[in-house]
Amino acid sequence: MNASRVPVVDAHVRLGTGREVALDAATLLATMDQLGIDRALIAPDERCTAVANGEGNDLVTTAARESGGRLSAYAVANPWHGAAALAELARAAGAGAVALAVDPVLQGFDLLDGLVDPLLGFAGEHGWLVYVRTGTPPSALPLPLATLARRYPGVRFLMGRSGATDFWIDAAPALRYAPNLYADTAYAPWDTVLSEFARDPEIGTSRVIFSTDSPYTVAKSEVTRVRDWTIGEDERAAVLGGTLLGLLGAARSDRR
Repeated sequence: MNASRVPVVDAHVRLGTGREVALDAATLLATMDQLGIDRALIAPDERCTAVANGEGNDLVTTAARESGGRLSAYAVANPWHGAAALAELARAAGAGAVALAVDPVLQGFDLLDGLVDPLLGFAGEHGWLVYVRTGTPPSALPLPLATLARRYPGVRFLMGRSGATDFWIDAAPALRYAPNLYADTAYAPWDTVLSEFARDPEIGTSRVIFSTDSPYTVAKSEVTRVRDWTIGEDERAAVLGGTLLGLLGAARSDRR
């Protein structure tokens, strides 16, 4: 890797075996090498996100430790477990997790019903970025996520999939409403969705973060779309990794 350039960082990958897809650490790292991706944040698969939280957290924290610094782990905990969910997040943090991933659909809660609030409190105390998958009604949509983000102004939220696909129309209003909310690029065409973000003075490319959302997408296509996006090279470098590294670095500083 050229030390003079900003590393390319994939903000969200799911590791393990899902209902229709699967991805292991070796395959992920090989794909990253092929595509010029330096680092990735990895979350557990669907089953582990929903029910087998400890198993999933062990999978991703072990993969992160064995990756030579190329992979970093999201922790998951179903908020229905209450105090046990917080204990699982603490255990995952001790094993090296650096961020929180939640999925309201898989985990069975509404973003605004209060159930996830204790987990967000934990994330805030630890300076963790919070990834929230969006795009599935009625419980995982951009505008309710923006309302939730405003409740926690000290926490940085990543709007997974940016409402793809039927709710892309709500992504820009959500970003304008919550300044601590960031969009990810997965699935989003640069000439429509991403360009709307870029030309909006309240959003701009500094609020957009690269993600392949592998293994649900064709990772090469996700990389190509961002590289083809008609923005300046400094802006592209920020989208591809600089902004996310800044957020993760700020999280480490917040804990000192």
